[in-house]
Amino acid sequence: MIAYFLPAQNLITFCMYNTPILHTFTQLISEMKGTNIGEFEELVLLTAAALMEEAYSVAICDELSNQTGRSVKLGVVHAVLSRLEEKGLVKSRLGEATKTRGGKRKRFYQLTISGKAALVSAKSMRDQLWDRIPSLAWKKV
Repeated sequence: MIAYFLPAQNLITFCMYNTPILHTFTQLISEMKGTNIGEFEELVLLTAAALMEEAYSVAICDELSNQTGRSVKLGVVHAVLSRLEEKGLVKSRLGEATKTRGGKRKRFYQLTISGKAALVSAKSMRDQLWDRIPSLAWKKV
């Protein structure tokens, strides 16, 4: 499948089997919900991947704050991790109880194969869109 963006008409053309199918952005977004990841979900997945064995909610929250310069709320990270786990993009396991945590166990997160595929797909989609921007367009800005 090949996608083309027609900015003047605010349309995206998908060519499948040499048959163009036109979509407005609204149609496209409504069809994509649930199948793609949002920006913050992508950032959480990327951070979990970067932290590897140390990917638990507080570490993910701290790393996101450090890397993005944004104020990131722990409750939001928990909600996103829960949603990603429901989607099958991450899996979690409980670590050992420690005295420093008052006997509580950390929940560690790891990307699944589907989570890795979602990140690769998101990167590929972004790269394709960036590649579609003519270099002349940037000179006018």
